[in-house]
Amino acid sequence: MSERQNIDYAGIVNLVWQRQIEFSQLLQYTDQLAAAGLRGLVAVLYRTWLQRHHDSPYNPFAWFNLGAVLFSDGDVEGAGQAYEQALALSPGFVQPRFNLGLVRERQGQIDAAIEQWKRVQEYADPGKADQRPILIAALNNQARVQEGRKQFGDAMECLNRSLALEPGQTDVLHHWIFIRAKQCLWPVYEPPMGVDPELLRNSTSALALLSLSDDPQRQLATAKGYAERKLPANLPRLAPQGGYQHEKIRIGYCSSDFCLHPVSMLTVELLELHDRTRFEVYGFCWSPNDGSALRQRVVNAFDHYMGIHHLDEKASARLIRQHEIDILIDLQGQTSGARMHMLALRPAPVQITYLGLPATTGMPCIDYVIADRFLIPEEYAGNYSEKPIYMPDVYQVSDRKRLCAPIPTRKGCGLPAEGFVFCSFNNNYKYTPEVFAAWMNILRRVPGSTLWLLSDNPWAQANLQREAEVHGIDPQRLVFAERAWPEQYLARYALPDLFLDTFPFNAGTTANDALWMGLPVLTLTGRSFAARMAGALLTAANLPELITYDLQAYEDKAVELATTPGACLRLREHLEEVRASGVLFDTPRFVRNLERELVSILQPVSGAAFRPGAA
Repeated sequence: MSERQNIDYAGIVNLVWQRQIEFSQLLQYTDQLAAAGLRGLVAVLYRTWLQRHHDSPYNPFAWFNLGAVLFSDGDVEGAGQAYEQALALSPGFVQPRFNLGLVRERQGQIDAAIEQWKRVQEYADPGKADQRPILIAALNNQARVQEGRKQFGDAMECLNRSLALEPGQTDVLHHWIFIRAKQCLWPVYEPPMGVDPELLRNSTSALALLSLSDDPQRQLATAKGYAERKLPANLPRLAPQGGYQHEKIRIGYCSSDFCLHPVSMLTVELLELHDRTRFEVYGFCWSPNDGSALRQRVVNAFDHYMGIHHLDEKASARLIRQHEIDILIDLQGQTSGARMHMLALRPAPVQITYLGLPATTGMPCIDYVIADRFLIPEEYAGNYSEKPIYMPDVYQVSDRKRLCAPIPTRKGCGLPAEGFVFCSFNNNYKYTPEVFAAWMNILRRVPGSTLWLLSDNPWAQANLQREAEVHGIDPQRLVFAERAWPEQYLARYALPDLFLDTFPFNAGTTANDALWMGLPVLTLTGRSFAARMAGALLTAANLPELITYDLQAYEDKAVELATTPGACLRLREHLEEVRASGVLFDTPRFVRNLERELVSILQPVSGAAFRPGAA
């Protein structure tokens, strides 16, 4: 309070109005007011200066500073107008041009944002110390939004230019690696000029690493390192240590993927089937409203749905604490959109990770991971910062209500009329040169066969076709399927004969979908969570013969199944029985088992057994 009391507000404004101070003095006053938390008065001072100094050479800076104040206060429209005024007076002034790009992005005008960042690149002089960081930031922001739009070639060009200016940017390398993987640019670890190869490997994100390494210890170290870099130490704990005593256990699910996303495709029936006599289900959502029927179904499944996209992470954590959530289940992990700071504030006494990231989070604030004994064998549990909750049948929940469109024809999908069809509809970043080489060997050993792949982006498709030629395989034997709505995508699984899994990042939701549609999945299993997902599903389906443990066995098994008459048909018949009466798709059984585990882990927190109806 004393700092504020020592400021003569009226006197300062009067001095500016009377044009009795220089611009350097104005900056001193605004700094003083900002330090006192009086940003509104800072804006008043700049507006007063601009109103009384029509011809000052410092006006571009005044408009820029005003824009920064307005933007920080949430007046995005006003900030944009201020930056435009600064640029009208000084078109080469790169700072307001960069910020105007941020304004346009916030307004949803992505093309306009990119245009401003491109103009920064035209005007900025990398030789000037004050402009070089702005140029790098413009390149990085342009790459970020282009990556989100799957414009991977353009994004890569920007990141290459950024790294040429500053090779040691770990966050940029983090994205550079993943974008190369998404384009199937192999080897992924081919460092750009000036970048230390060791730094490149150490900059790999937790998600990108799943396709590049089957080493669970490395995954744990990467996840822990990222969490330590991103989260402040010694954050206050919001939830009480002893938990709560509610009439019903309050389960909170949080995610940015409550929309047309694989996480929702798997979990929606789980949310619907929770026993409402014993549990109260909350949804904390910062997902885009895509208008999909799936999103509406997810929203309707919650007893209490709370959109928190407008809240920052601290406010989100406080809201969760306010509702006294007993168990918070994070469906995000260290993936795009994660709210790690929110979780680190410990808004719930028990916090669990599930499905979002098929790996350890490395976050000490996450207590448990939902697993099964195939997914995380007890001898591998030490590679996880979380304690496994071992489900008795399978770790992955399923939705039995998923819809399927009419089955398409081979011709309509671009497939040949005859011949064995292999498929792998996993994301292209899961493809690796080692497994792709095995696929090419399989095609060579099975004459007339076809490999049906996801057409995720044109760069990946072109690179895969080129790789096929390198292996002596006609690129025409690779057929690419565009992304489709879930119903059409599911219907496609009636056409292939065998699903070839990826390694070390197995199929998750895609394996579930294939098995649900009766398509056999051949997997290669390793040591990490991501490399054991499909094996866990096949174990629950009682199909251990489709689980292989080395690349040659994987290749040989694929050839055996393709060349043995009736082999895949018999597997389809078995999967029909699994769908009808097996544990893999018995969602009510899964929900009962999960609820039993949740009650069990909550008892030590509350110090008393949970009793329905107890206050």
